[in-house]
Order: sequence, then structure tokens, then C-alpha cells
Amino acid sequence: MQTYHSLPILLTVGLFAINPVAATATESSQALDVMKIATVTKMYQQDIDHEGMDNPVVLEQYANADLQSAMQLEQDYFDKNQMSCNVDYDVLWDSQDPDYTQDKKFSMTDKGLVQVSLAQGSNIYYDLTCNDEGCQIADVSLNEDGGTLSKHLLEACR
Repeated sequence: MQTYHSLPILLTVGLFAINPVAATATESSQALDVMKIATVTKMYQQDIDHEGMDNPVVLEQYANADLQSAMQLEQDYFDKNQMSCNVDYDVLWDSQDPDYTQDKKFSMTDKGLVQVSLAQGSNIYYDLTCNDEGCQIADVSLNEDGGTLSKHLLEACR
């Protein structure tokens, strides 16, 4: 009966050859998460610095083209009807009267969303798209599994 003394060595070499690829993918994913959190953190800081008075609103400045289009529907609806299409609060703060000084915690969910946990007890979830130039907000939700801002605007503001 033959024995294969080199088999454990080959298996070990194979594991080391695969491991750097997995490490690189993990590092790339972590770098992307850092970019996403940095983008949302910067957006919140800008909103705090200007106390929500940016024009266009800070969320629109950080939004991708699709979310900007959905947000424009809301503005067009208001211009035409002189009333809101049921978005009557600051989405970033889940409040009509934001407390810009409240504590916030930024983290990543298992689904790749940036979660902002506010001291008032609300969680806001941001879906971001990223490329070499940076990240943009693709959508916003008050829960991980429910409706999104863009879906609401597309349905309610037409």
C-alpha cells in the first residue's frame, strides 16, 4: 500500500494560496463599509453644521440620480398642489423638529446598509452605491425590511 507523504503538504500549500484571496476580499469589503459610513457621517455633520438649512437639502446632495429624481417628484408635487405628499418630517432625524445635538451611532448591518441609531430611539438605514469616486445614498428606510423613501415618493407624489 502506498503512502502519500506529500498530500498534507499540498493541502497546506493550497490553503495558504486561497487564504490571501479571502483576506483581500474581506479587506475590500471592510474598506467599502468604511467609505459608506464615512459618507453618511459626513452628511450628518453637514446637516448639523447648517442645522438642516441647506438648499437643496443635504440628503439630496448626497443622493444618487435615482433618489434625486424621486425627491424631485416631492418638490414638483408641492409646487403644484401647495401641500406635501406625506413626507412631513426630516428623514435624517426621523423628526419634525430635529435635535442636532443628540448622540448618534453609525454601524453596518448584515445586509450592507449603514444604520444610524439616534439617541431618541430611532434607527435610520441607508443603502449606498459606491464607485472609485465615492459613495452616494441610493435609498433610505426607517427599518431594514420595510418601505423606502424612494418607493414612498414614487407612489405618493405622482
